[in-house]
Amino acid sequence: MSAPQSTTALIVTDVQNDFADPDGGLAVRGAEAIVPVINRAIAEAADAGEFVAYTQDWHPESTPHFAKDGGIWPVHCVAGTWGAQFHPDLVVVGPSVRKGSNGEDGYSGFTMRDPLTGETIPTELEALLRGRGVGRVRVCGLATDYCVRATALDAVRLGFEATLLVDAVAAVDLKPGDGANAIDELRAAGVDLETAPADPSPADKTPAAQAPAEPSHRG
Repeated sequence: MSAPQSTTALIVTDVQNDFADPDGGLAVRGAEAIVPVINRAIAEAADAGEFVAYTQDWHPESTPHFAKDGGIWPVHCVAGTWGAQFHPDLVVVGPSVRKGSNGEDGYSGFTMRDPLTGETIPTELEALLRGRGVGRVRVCGLATDYCVRATALDAVRLGFEATLLVDAVAAVDLKPGDGANAIDELRAAGVDLETAPADPSPADKTPAAQAPAEPSHRG
């Protein structure tokens, strides 16, 4: 019997090869190590009947977001490429919201920003959550100081209760301490801090405790 639908959702932010694989175009230190932690959070959420949504950077080959076109970032997560795909170990059990496909800055899972005009454009994430009666979100993924931070702040701004899974995130840390500062900022904005479920001991790893198999997903 499936669990009843919960009013809490888990948002898994940008666990893509270019961020999570050491060979990625914008690899985040320690990112691969948190994938199993995120998978445990996904399994826990699925067992509790929570909606699980994913976000992906999904950029064109040229965008003002990239350093080669005037931005600050190396080329990453170009639509349809290996770098834009989810890390192969990530369990995917819900829909993905793709951001930045028209060249926008896609930091938040909820909004995108035109890097030239500053215009803000919503993604479909809020509608997906509202349509399921979600009032609280838990956020994990990459990276603490950019897309995770922006997603959690937007969640609070939009009226959701928000929680950060502090051991299921990793930071870019362009400047030392950026990740820690982002967590402090989120706490001050009203975001709760939690840890993801612990890894069960070998004796506790019954079939029911295993993460579900990865289904096919868009992209």
